[in-house]
Amino acid sequence: MKILIVEDEKELVKDITEYLSGENYLCEAAFSYKQAAEKIALYNYDCVLLDLMLPGGDGLQLLQLLKQNNRNSGVIIISAKNATEDKVKGLQIGADDYLAKPFHHSELAARIYSVIRRKQFDNSNFIKHNEIAVDLLAKTVKVKKQEINLTKKEFDLLLFFIGNKNKVISKSALAEHLSGDIADMFDSHDFVYAHVKNLKKKLTDAGYDNYLKTVYGTGYKWEI
Repeated sequence: MKILIVEDEKELVKDITEYLSGENYLCEAAFSYKQAAEKIALYNYDCVLLDLMLPGGDGLQLLQLLKQNNRNSGVIIISAKNATEDKVKGLQIGADDYLAKPFHHSELAARIYSVIRRKQFDNSNFIKHNEIAVDLLAKTVKVKKQEINLTKKEFDLLLFFIGNKNKVISKSALAEHLSGDIADMFDSHDFVYAHVKNLKKKLTDAGYDNYLKTVYGTGYKWEI
């Protein structure tokens, strides 16, 4: 799961990144309105942590930009600017939650989890897809009641495929999801193929019904 932290306090960004990385999130940062606008235009995120007071622009304008670009990212406003008017306006524009500074790491992680679960998985802690069962809290996957051992990236890929079922997903989109904005630095997307191949083998060995299809020359599709 990929998080964008839009915040100009670099120590706070470092603190949040260290904690969320330990919770198996891939974190990127933007320290100004311009940086955030560029990242939002180029990349997709599962959740955006958005400060309202930014160098070069207003966080609420970024929220409007997200909605105009039809991004399905969850948005949590994190701000010391605790005025009711700003909170209400942010929620009206389309933010999913509001968290006032200072906050505890555990509360932030719980809010992020709740937003992503609501956005992608119908507010459930469990995903049941025929013979596949995923426990989002325990981060376990069972096929025909047999637990399979997935790496973090394989688990993230499985959730990404299920959350985008029946859509063709390009290798570049998968590379971005797995590696964030450094994906552009790779000469090829062979690492994507390797992770998908390993995931598919583990699912096949456990007896799943071959939902993950290769769309030659394009990418992959979780077909149901």
